[in-house]
Parts: sequence; C-alpha cells; structure tokens
Amino acid sequence: MFLRNTASYQNSNLQICSFLEGPLTPMEQETLNELLVDCLRDIYDAEKQIVKALPKMIKSAENADLKEGLANHLEETKEQVSRLEEAFQALGENAKSKPCKGMRGLLEEGSEVLSDEEPGVMMDLAIVAAAQKVEHYEISAYGTAATIAEKLGNQKVAKLLRKTEEEEKSADSKLTEVAFELYDTEEATEEEEDEEVETVGSGAKNGGGRSSTRK
Repeated sequence: MFLRNTASYQNSNLQICSFLEGPLTPMEQETLNELLVDCLRDIYDAEKQIVKALPKMIKSAENADLKEGLANHLEETKEQVSRLEEAFQALGENAKSKPCKGMRGLLEEGSEVLSDEEPGVMMDLAIVAAAQKVEHYEISAYGTAATIAEKLGNQKVAKLLRKTEEEEKSADSKLTEVAFELYDTEEATEEEEDEEVETVGSGAKNGGGRSSTRK
C-alpha cells in the first residue's frame, strides 16, 4: 500500500510517446495543445483542492515526522500552484481550472478516514494511505502533461511540470518512510502490551500458589 510504483507512470508516458512518433501534423499539434491545456486545468483545480484539504490532515496527524512532512508539502503545493500559473502564461492561456472529480473523490475518502479513526498510530497510517493516493494521482497527471509538452517541443512548460513531478515523487517516498516508522511503533507497542499481559498472568499464578501453601 505504501510502496512507490513509478514504473506504471513511466509506462503510460512512454505509450504516449510511442503513439505520437514522428513529426506532428498541424491538426495533431493543435489537438495535442488543447489536450495539454485541459490537463493543466484539471491539475490546477486538483492542487487548489489539496491546499484546502492539507491543514485538516496536519491537525489530525500525531506523528511528528508525518505532521512536519504534510506541513512542508502544503507550502510546496502552494508553489506548485504558482508554477502551473507560469505554465499557463507560457502557453498564452488564462490560468483557469476545471472541476477535478478524481481529486475530489480522493480527498472525500481521506476526510472520511479522519472521521472514522481514533487519534493515534492507526489514524496516522490512514492519513499516509490517503495522502499517497493523492500523490500517485499527481505523479501520473504531471508525468502525462510533461510528456505532451515535450512532444510539442515546449521545453519551458515541460521543465516546470517535470520539476513538480519530481517533488511529488519525493513526497511519496517520504510518506513511505513515515509509514514504516509507524509500523515499527505499532509493533513495539503490541510487544510491550503482550509482555505486560504475561507479567500480570505470571504474578497471578505465583500469588495463587503462595495462598495455597499457607492453607
């Protein structure tokens, strides 16, 4: 659940490249440019949704590394919104968003988790899972958009998008590290609880034996 799988993102981008081998016709270039703008508007809306959703996740998280990582990514996401606006400008387009239903669904699922789980390790793990679903969506979206920009020969836009794609991959990797840290914490807690149960049980048996001897 928490391990990265960047191969699938890379394969989808390679498929776009292979489908568009050779020089583009004017009609293909126009269609591809429209597709790129459409992709950016989708991502633009997604990022703005994330900016609104992250503060609630940060507030609900208990693990210090998770809380810090989400807080840092919130600031990073705000920069990514500005970067998208720069990409729109480079394309000669107004920075407009279109409703991103995919991101809305992911964030709604994440919000439900915050309502269902009690604060603690399991809540933090649930937050990591929800956040990584968001990261995977973004990695795929940015990778696809960057590939289209590269095919169009727009290296400025492609560079902006690749930078954000790498940031999303890094954020995903950090979430995985936090998840393993949380797993270790949960396992250590369970072992301590088991030892306490054994100690209490052993004490009860010994106490019972002494009482029997006095009789």
